[in-house]
Amino acid sequence: MKGSIYDVVVDIREESATYLRWTGVELSDSNGVMIYVPEGFAHGYQTLSDGANVLYLVSEFYTPEVEGGLRYNDPKLGIKWPLAVSDISEKDGRWPLLPA
Repeated sequence: MKGSIYDVVVDIREESATYLRWTGVELSDSNGVMIYVPEGFAHGYQTLSDGANVLYLVSEFYTPEVEGGLRYNDPKLGIKWPLAVSDISEKDGRWPLLPA
């Protein structure tokens, strides 16, 4: 890893007592922190430094037709990103809001 990111993990297990709760942690080349995201959780991140590089592993091959996502600014989640969102992929900007 190079640089720093803010990584957010959201519990998406509907039967869980912590359903839709999130936590965030800074990961950087200087703090050496790593995070494990188990099945049943979603995650996304915001770069905090120019030129940040991230490496992560997944348990399955990428299959776009079954991919899901959460909107970074969904009011139901209330994620507190450390920086204003200034650039987001077209795909990530299109995820629907969660039902009220």
